Amino acid sequence: MSLAVQLGRLQLPNPILVASGTFGYAREMEHLVDLSRLGGILPKTITMQPRAGNPPWRTVETAAGMLNSIGLDNDGIDEFIAHHLPYLRTVRAPIIVSIAGRTHEEFVRMAVQLDREPGLAGLELNVSCPNVSGGVDFGTDADSCRRLVAGVRSACGLPILAKLTPNVTRIADIAAGAAEGGADAVSLINTVLGMAVDWRRRRPILGNVMGGLSGPAIKPIALRCVYQVARAVRIPVVGIGGIATIDDVLEFLVAGASAVQIGTANYYDPTVTMKLLDALPGALAEAGVASVAELVGTLQTDSAVRPEALPAVCAGAT
Repeated sequence: MSLAVQLGRLQLPNPILVASGTFGYAREMEHLVDLSRLGGILPKTITMQPRAGNPPWRTVETAAGMLNSIGLDNDGIDEFIAHHLPYLRTVRAPIIVSIAGRTHEEFVRMAVQLDREPGLAGLELNVSCPNVSGGVDFGTDADSCRRLVAGVRSACGLPILAKLTPNVTRIADIAAGAAEGGADAVSLINTVLGMAVDWRRRRPILGNVMGGLSGPAIKPIALRCVYQVARAVRIPVVGIGGIATIDDVLEFLVAGASAVQIGTANYYDPTVTMKLLDALPGALAEAGVASVAELVGTLQTDSAVRPEALPAVCAGAT
């Protein structure tokens, strides 16, 4: 049985990755997880300059997930290369570095700098963070996304994933822009913009007022996005959003994802990825397939209903 997956130029040993921002720099998890088993590790998003992040509170538990407004708190690319990358090179799992720039030029400069470093499998362009000023600028306009990906692709030899936001009208259009720009794959989705309120104090709970909702609450949204994008572009899709069980994983695969990233579940079950990897061969056998690739995009729907023709759901609609 083959667990290997191909994301454009990027080959991974299996489809179980960990999402950026939910796994630290991997060192924090080494005593709980066999890092070498993972299909890929995406460390915390890095920026050109150090960022202090947003004011507290930065996280709050919700009824079906978590709101965060971290604000891309990190020490900057130079510190990442000097102090985190040497350790990451030792973990024997593919390392895909998540980067976020304030401008087109910053993205390109960071990509060029990382392209010179050995031991990296690829880059994920974070064009979808809702918690920083300008964090979604390149992820809400198809042409901007296309030009950004093309600029990074022309300046860097590493495989490129573009991480997209669900906070748009038609995510398939943005994914098409990323594909036209030369992305090897698209990752979706990032968090859904939300907020929490303390009505007694008449105050928002998050210091930044609004933040990104993740966890089980966004899984139906993520599945819908994966389904629509997988049918709109020819490049692979990486599914993210509320994945915690082997059933969740297979749902994303049949909906069109070639791989998945585990995010919020790492917080309440740090060993979740190991459980998923243990269960994956048996689940594929139950599905009657001999490889992950055989299951991808096999969801059966009414052929008369096209994803792009599905109506928008409005409150009170019947």
